[in-house]
Amino acid sequence: MPRHKKRRCCRYLGGKKVFKPIAIPAVELETVEVELDEFEAIRLCDLDGRNQIEAGGTMGISRGTVQRLLRSGRAKIADALLHNKMIMINDHSIKGRGETDEFRKNCNTD
Repeated sequence: MPRHKKRRCCRYLGGKKVFKPIAIPAVELETVEVELDEFEAIRLCDLDGRNQIEAGGTMGISRGTVQRLLRSGRAKIADALLHNKMIMINDHSIKGRGETDEFRKNCNTD
């Protein structure tokens, strides 16, 4: 049986976010789901310019885990952009693992 995922500090997005190619109905598109922790790692490293060690410290995970999240998240986004797929980012991917408001208060995700 696989080990459970460690809780990760991620910025709350306010629900599901969906991005799709223009002029193609959503029902005709395949969906790629980017997990919230993958998106958070991309945001911290690519948008905020943090290195993997700093991003890991912010998220409460190891540098190696950040590297795996970056690799999988970037691959999903590139696949969606190249093959006209819809990208879905859903907050449930983290919140569903027993995360509490107290846990979020201890996270530095600004």
